[in-house]
Amino acid sequence: MTDTLPDRLSVNPKSPYYDEALLENGIGVRFKGEEKTNVEEYCISEGWIRVPAGKAVDRKGNPMTILLKGPVEVWIKEL
Repeated sequence: MTDTLPDRLSVNPKSPYYDEALLENGIGVRFKGEEKTNVEEYCISEGWIRVPAGKAVDRKGNPMTILLKGPVEVWIKEL
């Protein structure tokens, strides 16, 4: 496996940006200098992350998310 991470990654298996092998290793995300553990999706080039909006869910049971913009850093977590 290479140490390069994709520009965009999602934890939702229905997303075209989902990569199970990469997610199994663990990905760390830092947003505006603070490490986040609840990121649903990120995009480095556009500078945003999606995080759940509390306990709200849509009619299909998926968590409602909000888009936050700012500098995004990602890395592979060491096991």
